[in-house]
Amino acid sequence: MADERGESYFVVRGPVEPGDKRGRELGFPTANIALRNQSGELGDGVWAGWAERSDGTRVAAAVSVGRRPTYYGADGYRLVEAYLLDFTGDLYGETLTVWLGRHLRDQKAYGSAEELIEALAVDVEAARDWVANHPAAALPALGTPPPDGEVRRLG
Repeated sequence: MADERGESYFVVRGPVEPGDKRGRELGFPTANIALRNQSGELGDGVWAGWAERSDGTRVAAAVSVGRRPTYYGADGYRLVEAYLLDFTGDLYGETLTVWLGRHLRDQKAYGSAEELIEALAVDVEAARDWVANHPAAALPALGTPPPDGEVRRLG
């Protein structure tokens, strides 16, 4: 279902898995969810959205979907990496549901960690702007959740 504005979302859920902790090293720790479909049915890129924790708390997020081309090129494993804005804590093993609402940009390989950090900072601000106008209360109902790591389109 679309929200009251008629917008659609992609939703993915799954347990948060340990990664290589590179996001933490860059100043943007992420919650990683493995994608079942490695072929890219959901286009790779950076998204603005929301993450729902197992207790029902929803946290604004900047979300990367893809293979992490700066570090792995085209050979990386596709996953969802959700940077929960203004959140600190341990999410390992917790099941998250992530709503992808607005595609912000395509993924690209950066020449240095510094260039990637600059791009991530811009992405976070764009995500903040989007969520400010798309509150969590307006997210479409999920209904029966998709299987872990599967992407579902709502709307």
